[in-house]
Amino acid sequence: MALDPVEQAIVAQSLIAAAQEMGVKLIRSAHSPIVREAEDCSAALMSADGDVIAQAELIPMQLGSISHTFRHCAERCPPDSLQPGDFYITNDAYKGGQHIQDIFLFCPIFHEGVRIGFAATVVHHIDLGGGAAGLNPNAPDIHSEGIIFPALKLNRERDWAGGPWEAFVRANVRMPDATLGDIDAQFAANAVGAERLTALADKYGREKLADAMTEMLDYSERRVRNALRDAPDGVYTGQDALDDNGVTQDPVPVKATVTIKGDAMEIDFAGTAPQVATNMNTPFASTVAAAVAAAKSVLTDADIPFNDGCSRAITVKAPEGSILNPRYPAPVRARLLASYRAFNAVMKALSTAAPTRVIATGTDTTTACCLSWLGPNGYDIYLEIFGGGYGAGPENDGADGVDSPLSNCGNIPIEATDMDHVFFRCIDYSYIAGSGGKGRMRGGLGFRKVYEILEDNVTFATYGDRFTQQADGLFGGGQGAPGQNQVLRGEEVINLLSKTSFPLQRGDKLIVQVAAGGGYGDAADRPNARSVRDQEDGLVAAE
Repeated sequence: MALDPVEQAIVAQSLIAAAQEMGVKLIRSAHSPIVREAEDCSAALMSADGDVIAQAELIPMQLGSISHTFRHCAERCPPDSLQPGDFYITNDAYKGGQHIQDIFLFCPIFHEGVRIGFAATVVHHIDLGGGAAGLNPNAPDIHSEGIIFPALKLNRERDWAGGPWEAFVRANVRMPDATLGDIDAQFAANAVGAERLTALADKYGREKLADAMTEMLDYSERRVRNALRDAPDGVYTGQDALDDNGVTQDPVPVKATVTIKGDAMEIDFAGTAPQVATNMNTPFASTVAAAVAAAKSVLTDADIPFNDGCSRAITVKAPEGSILNPRYPAPVRARLLASYRAFNAVMKALSTAAPTRVIATGTDTTTACCLSWLGPNGYDIYLEIFGGGYGAGPENDGADGVDSPLSNCGNIPIEATDMDHVFFRCIDYSYIAGSGGKGRMRGGLGFRKVYEILEDNVTFATYGDRFTQQADGLFGGGQGAPGQNQVLRGEEVINLLSKTSFPLQRGDKLIVQVAAGGGYGDAADRPNARSVRDQEDGLVAAE
């Protein structure tokens, strides 16, 4: 029973608005600053069969693969076995998940006893146990990164609210109030999604609602296939590289071969480096999300709803045992580093097929900055995700000092860290003038953040990149400036690697400096008005 076009548009926008409302509820209900302030979380509404229909505009990486995660839950515990109050939960990176810190929660939605969909949320949790507080860059395997929840079917009233599963989680994490509070926020957001979906079923009926969901998927698929038809058929290649493998300083290449034929695309990462011994490996679900996000951002228009219909025309392959499809039990905490290089490789490949629709390479790195301290009242853990400078485009300078496209987190205001943490304070947070790659359009600027340490026995743990493999420009544009980490200890300057753990002392000053984006086009062609504006805004390095 198909809806007429007006009703279809109303229902489609209602579903998208409901997913956005879920995201707002999740953020406002969260306990941890990484969720409450940085918004490292996502929310979606799914069909009764587990297809993503609508999602909040939060973290592309988390939601781009959510149906992969759901399928593993459904295979283990069939959806027809679910009753009101039941839910799926998992964070298993080798069963469709991302990394251990991302917990996926799927709650079935019933209307008059009939399952009509699922509400889904995913949150990056500040601590889930493991071998070190907050972040363990030296983890030898995935078990050292935290507790793993296989695809489970649980019941909220029986297992969570004062039940055995809540007790299990509380006993295995360092900041239980934060972790449990953020899981409660996921339940709250899912409840909002359920309310909105059942209201639509009341108004339009279950059959019309199901048909509207199907049409939303089909519409996105049609739009993507039309965009692929408009792109020139061919085989295109691109490559980027990580600075190192976390042990030696040899670059780690990521290669992409993109084949466009008619209304279909294949992205093959054959030739990419083997998996590494450190936590930079990327579960295949993350690789798929990164590749599809790059293709959609280049070839399609922004008004196409990003749901599972977008992925139907795109096939992604990566060799098993590679850094983009590792074998268990390889650690995967820093999986976004290699995911971004997959994004970059696809973007570079498509620069030949669609030169006016791509941007230069940006920082395109999730720099995780974690400070932890065991004080008299227990653990205090600060975790923030940094981006840097975007690559420039054909008509625009790169964005300055923002998170990168796949992770899309906000910054945590200094006022919030001052309220939440007593063992450090931030004394500088500023752009790095002149750091963007030169070009007709300049690359986005990187930034620095400086922390003064106020207690002894503080641990700094981080993973980042672009310290040596700088962001490339396009069509004559220059490279962006690299990142670096330093500790100032009295008169001593201690240079740190991009992936490390380091003990800090009272009085130390920690400098985290992130990379900048590449430029686009010849710098000799830069419009004078843009150069003048940069000088007036203090964004140009002093001669």
